Amino acid sequence: MYRLAAILLVVAAASAAPQTKTADKYTEKFDTVDIDQILASERLVNNYFNCLMERGPCTPEGTELRSVLPDALESACSKCNDKQKNATEKVFQHLSQNKPKLWKELTDKYDPRGTYRSKYEAEANKHGVKV
Repeated sequence: MYRLAAILLVVAAASAAPQTKTADKYTEKFDTVDIDQILASERLVNNYFNCLMERGPCTPEGTELRSVLPDALESACSKCNDKQKNATEKVFQHLSQNKPKLWKELTDKYDPRGTYRSKYEAEANKHGVKV
């Protein structure tokens, strides 16, 4: 679920935002964005959440994130670089611990059958993160 959470929310604006895809990697355009600052902002988290849930307007980054999300889930973030994967872990921990309702809504929407969830839970547990 590491990749799932980041991909779902903050990755676009933070560090794993796949604005422009290449054949094998997502863009590094936003790798310098301070993910801690975004996670600390209720407004930003809610804006990205509403965009992803199709309940509110999207920034260009949010629109792109929503369009690449299925690919990122299916590939287990294989097109993410190390910095993006680390940001993903941070977002996962934040959402699962501090925003469980948002987390549940996002995973219900983007992984309704739990196909990716079980795979990511096993990985999270390997790293000592309780899901």
